[in-house]
Amino acid sequence: MTPRHFTLTCVDVVAPSSLRLAYADGEQLLVDLHDTIASHPTLTALADPAVFATAAVGEWGSSVVWNNDDALELAADNLRARAVEQAGGYSHELIWNWMARHKLTLDNAAEALGLSRRMLAYYRSGAKPVPRTVALALLGWEVEQHKAA
Repeated sequence: MTPRHFTLTCVDVVAPSSLRLAYADGEQLLVDLHDTIASHPTLTALADPAVFATAAVGEWGSSVVWNNDDALELAADNLRARAVEQAGGYSHELIWNWMARHKLTLDNAAEALGLSRRMLAYYRSGAKPVPRTVALALLGWEVEQHKAA
């Protein structure tokens, strides 16, 4: 089952490459997909405003789909991450990518950041927004690791 914060309830096209996303947790976010479309050849069809205008909530609210075509589908959690980042916030994907890049377990990552395992799990799952202090701690940890190497 998809968590409420990653379950779409509504999608509206607000510009040729932008969407307003409404999630089951009540959050409404804007996301501009121009760069995403330009950088992924499989999404080229979305550059056509007529095709982009067909955006709809996918099955179970877990994605946005265009033209009822599974090849033109973007996951709701990734869209939320892009929208949060475009609004100047820090997405849950920041935590995932940092942990993967450094091959850290949840326990190791929590210890490195001085956080409880549970709190880091909330941030990593997207259940709670990633605070700026945590995003900065990720960067600081990387700098310290680089100095030690």
